[in-house]
Amino acid sequence: MLALFKSSRFYLAVALTLFCSLLGSFLASFPYLQVIGALVLALVLGMVLQLFQPVVNQAKVGIGFISNKFLRLGIILLGFKLNLVDLAQAGVKTILLAIFVVTGTILLTYNLARKFGVNQQLALLAASGTGICGAAAIMGISPQLPVTPEQEEQKREDEVLAVAIVAILGTVFTLIDLGLKPLLHMTPQQFGVMTGGSLHEIAHAVAAGSAGGPVSLDTAIITKLSRVLLLAPAALIIGLWYHRKNHIGSADGQHKLPIPWFMGGFILASIVGTFLPLGAAVLAALVKLAYLFLGMAMAALGMSVNFRVILQRGGKAFGAATISSFVLLAFVIVVSKTFF
Repeated sequence: MLALFKSSRFYLAVALTLFCSLLGSFLASFPYLQVIGALVLALVLGMVLQLFQPVVNQAKVGIGFISNKFLRLGIILLGFKLNLVDLAQAGVKTILLAIFVVTGTILLTYNLARKFGVNQQLALLAASGTGICGAAAIMGISPQLPVTPEQEEQKREDEVLAVAIVAILGTVFTLIDLGLKPLLHMTPQQFGVMTGGSLHEIAHAVAAGSAGGPVSLDTAIITKLSRVLLLAPAALIIGLWYHRKNHIGSADGQHKLPIPWFMGGFILASIVGTFLPLGAAVLAALVKLAYLFLGMAMAALGMSVNFRVILQRGGKAFGAATISSFVLLAFVIVVSKTFF
């Protein structure tokens, strides 16, 4: 580890991924790119860097570290975005909706994907991204799915493919939600519940929810963050199920119980951010730092993908996620009109 930090190639990887993360955040401030989100843009910029293959090859020594460790640090800091008091004030209905949405969407997407012949890991990652909170959920669940060294490359491809699926579908369904708005005759709160409950990324919920005014936007954010809160328990449950399903650790004892300790940091950060008087400016800075580290991890992932394989394997997973996204939208529309 010490040798890694002394390597100039490691700092080259840091510089390249930092550049992608900062540029992704800047580009995400433009109206037409805001709906895509900074994380997905950082991933795309990392892919673009593959055009400069000699430079990327020089940086490979640090890419794995950044995509792993910086990812965990970013997810921990993302906990400062969650205000537990606001979530509690949202009421039991919002929390119950989040539980139904996350559980039902993950189960539906996973089972559809498996019936379509998608491999287990990609099915789980696509399901988690669709059901919880897009790219951040995919990268949060991924460490719970251990693979052999020979399977690492395919796992990175699955991560990128899952992120691409939720990014495309999230953008498409943001436009669908906006198109449905004048047809559904919803109150601002109902429209906020619909967007926060059905869309994939936080950026998607913000972009669509803002079209309904300030009440709709606040409701969309709270509803979406209720789903984000379930990332930690979902990571634990999926990890336990995956280990048991694949008999990992049952014979040789080499794999420990898949307790995602960085998710504990995520919950701790949300507790600290909620109950300690850090101030709005400090919390905003910590959340920006979270997206900076997550963006660097996404860029590192983009720098190490195989485009041809992704294009070959993406169709069936995309189809499963599309079907479940339509089912999710229909369910949330009914619930929001009936109970909110």
